[in-house]
Amino acid sequence: MRSEEEEIEDICQENAPLSEKYEKVINDGTKKNKLSGMYRDWFLDYASYVILERAVPHISDGLKPVQRRILHAMKLMDDGRHQKVASLVGATMPFHPHGNASIEDALVQLGQKNLLIDCQGNWGNILTGDPAAAGRYIEARLTPFANEVLFNPKTTEWVNSYDGRNREPVNLPVKFPLLLAQGSEGIAVGLASKILPHNFNELIDASIAYLKGEDFLLEPDFPTGGFADTSAYNRGLRGGKVRIRANIQKVNKNTLVITEIPFGKTTEEIMDSILKANEKGKIRIRKIDDNTAEHAEIVIQLYNDISPDKTIDALYATTDCEVSISPNTCVIKDSRPQFIGVDEILKASTDNTRELIRRELEIKLEELGAEWHYMSLEKIFFENRIYKILENDAASWEEQLAAVKSAMLQYSHLFRKEITDEDINKLVEKPVKKISRFDIKAVTDKIADIEKKEEGIRYNLEHLTEYCISYFTSLKEKYGADHPRKTKITSFENIAVSTVVANNAKLYINRSEGFIGTSSKKIEEAEYVCDCSDIDEIIVFIKDGRYTIRKISEKQFVERNIVYAAVFKRQDERTTYNVAYRDGRNGAVFGKRFTLTSITRDKWYTVTKGTPDSTMLWFSANKNAEAEIIKVCLRPRPKLKKLVFDFDFATLMIKGRGSIGNIITKYPVQKIMLRSAGVSTIGGKNIWFDSDINRINEEGRGILLGEFESSERIVALCRNGVFYTTPPDPGIRFNGELVKIEKFDPNKVYSLLYKDSDGFIYVKRFTLEQNDNSEKNFISNEEGATFIELNEDLHPAITVTFEQNGKKPKEPLTIDVEEFIAVKSYKAKGKRVGNSVAEALFTEPLMKEDLEPVSLAEEKTEEEIEYGTNISYSADDEDEPTLF
Repeated sequence: MRSEEEEIEDICQENAPLSEKYEKVINDGTKKNKLSGMYRDWFLDYASYVILERAVPHISDGLKPVQRRILHAMKLMDDGRHQKVASLVGATMPFHPHGNASIEDALVQLGQKNLLIDCQGNWGNILTGDPAAAGRYIEARLTPFANEVLFNPKTTEWVNSYDGRNREPVNLPVKFPLLLAQGSEGIAVGLASKILPHNFNELIDASIAYLKGEDFLLEPDFPTGGFADTSAYNRGLRGGKVRIRANIQKVNKNTLVITEIPFGKTTEEIMDSILKANEKGKIRIRKIDDNTAEHAEIVIQLYNDISPDKTIDALYATTDCEVSISPNTCVIKDSRPQFIGVDEILKASTDNTRELIRRELEIKLEELGAEWHYMSLEKIFFENRIYKILENDAASWEEQLAAVKSAMLQYSHLFRKEITDEDINKLVEKPVKKISRFDIKAVTDKIADIEKKEEGIRYNLEHLTEYCISYFTSLKEKYGADHPRKTKITSFENIAVSTVVANNAKLYINRSEGFIGTSSKKIEEAEYVCDCSDIDEIIVFIKDGRYTIRKISEKQFVERNIVYAAVFKRQDERTTYNVAYRDGRNGAVFGKRFTLTSITRDKWYTVTKGTPDSTMLWFSANKNAEAEIIKVCLRPRPKLKKLVFDFDFATLMIKGRGSIGNIITKYPVQKIMLRSAGVSTIGGKNIWFDSDINRINEEGRGILLGEFESSERIVALCRNGVFYTTPPDPGIRFNGELVKIEKFDPNKVYSLLYKDSDGFIYVKRFTLEQNDNSEKNFISNEEGATFIELNEDLHPAITVTFEQNGKKPKEPLTIDVEEFIAVKSYKAKGKRVGNSVAEALFTEPLMKEDLEPVSLAEEKTEEEIEYGTNISYSADDEDEPTLF
């Protein structure tokens, strides 16, 4: 029987707190742990390991650890020939603490991306889902692209492998946005990563645009092709969505062929979904076959009474011919998982590439410096016969080395760094047979060659951004042709993706009070400046010479006495500012020309020297670097004879914003006026016309209109007869149904066929005149005249077809327009082609030798234009021909 004390102790134990119960269990003689502690310590360690070391790629090189170790092992084994995959898996095992199956699967996935690994054998098929053959049957090697962009031991950070027996890279020095090119997918503990692949060439273009400070847009490109709607892509972040459709072609009314499939699906999965939809009665098909090999080909046979167009819509709506993918861009950055957009990944990759290239150049420069140092040592050593000291047998070896070093130190001023004992030992160890063959001239040439290479590397380091752009450009030229875009980006309403965002706001200013903004109601006495976007930056210049960049808003105060405000474009090297300013209250007047490519927002700068009470006397902003001539009027002073003189800004060089400028005059200036407008000092700028939105631009979208100076114009001719000219300012919208838009040439001759209100066909030849502020009519001032055709040929010809009214048939007639009518003003009515004309159209131009033009007084009478009718033309008659 138990004692009373033992029973009381059991009762107390039953009523004890839970923590005391756990302590009893833990201290019960066997090794036991709390479940809560196990979860807190072990599970979190496991989750962190899976996230950081297995499932999520690193932002630096875009690789998971297993992929990085595979590529590192392949580089160690690389001899230019294909290696058995089984051998590559074995070579990776010392670096990867997991089984060979995971390595082989990762290697096959890398090979199927067709970017880093050159495959040989049956590597499976991403279209059909067929697996690859066993590792002993297939082979692989690194591609030239992989060898060029992935490896450089000198810039690689190394760490011991999991067992401490080998060294592996922390990250590969990848000089390319590899993560976005290949894409990645992984499931970790508590999170997942899904990064879609992008086009090789577009990634390079985006990197170049980022280096230039320009905007860029990244859209996915899938190896299986198809159509994609990326309107909700959301930069690849969580919450985004990409809809992908198969490419379904209608061969005939009974046959459809699927030639491209959605990314992530196989032809077998698509066929299964089609058969299930057919079984449920959602679609009706007679037969389906899979003929996929290198390219997808699913053939669908329809019944005779089934509409193929309706079936295509049904396939998209009810089967896997349309799928939706939700990206989730998660990467390892700063030793933890982060969700960032694909644009941020590209920027980080481009910045990393720039840094790696800088380090490579610095290492190369250091190596060349060491080589230069040793070659210079050799040159001095042999050219001055210092090696003769070694022929002194009486001295010991240490004494000879000391004597050699002492002799070499006499020339220490010729070297870039200190001569060390190691340098001396390296010199004296040179074989005697090489001493006799030493060529001073060859060494001198070698040193000169090294110095030339050093100069080139220093230049590249000083212009690192331009060098990086050329690096990306060379990658595109070498490998871009192998990676064309396979997925077509469209909306599923068959509307092309918009590439231009129209201006959605207007910029207003109150100069005296110092306000700028987009709200004319909030700004008193608002003065309209220009159209803008609500995401633009505005540059503002003040009377005292200060200027700043501000983010646009509805209304904000900048500073009183605003001289100039406009939309600021970063990296704009053409817009030039011409300034004349007085240094201080009574100082000299300086003139300067400068550009602003990039400055910090909300920070104040100045065009002057910074002297108090300085002020701008003249300011102009020139979009094409025009240089005007100004008239400078001085205040009268004793012994000052010339009070007025001209100053041409073209005499000044265009420099940076920090330049002081040149002195215009040391005397007090009363006022400065414009003498004459200037012309561009850096040449014209190319202008393109985008027919989708009827606007001109400088970004290369659309049709090239030519190179324009600021004084030149664009002419637009519309089908309703209206024409007008306009300056080549980007953003101008051209209204009307355009027939022709081009660079205006006042001497260009146009030929026109039109029909008047009575139904008669007229022809006229004319030139246009500049009319920036109004619209003119080039057809006729009469109401009811309709346009037929406009022609620009040098020697135009017209084919006239006559009406057949039962009389003798009239054959079509060809008219030489140059002989038929002279060149006149666009206001002239022109000349009637004839009577009973059914149709008149321009035909192939005539072939003539270039002759001097004939004056109106020398024109000859036209005869026999139409059967039974003679038509002559009098030089005094501006419009109508005379019939007799």
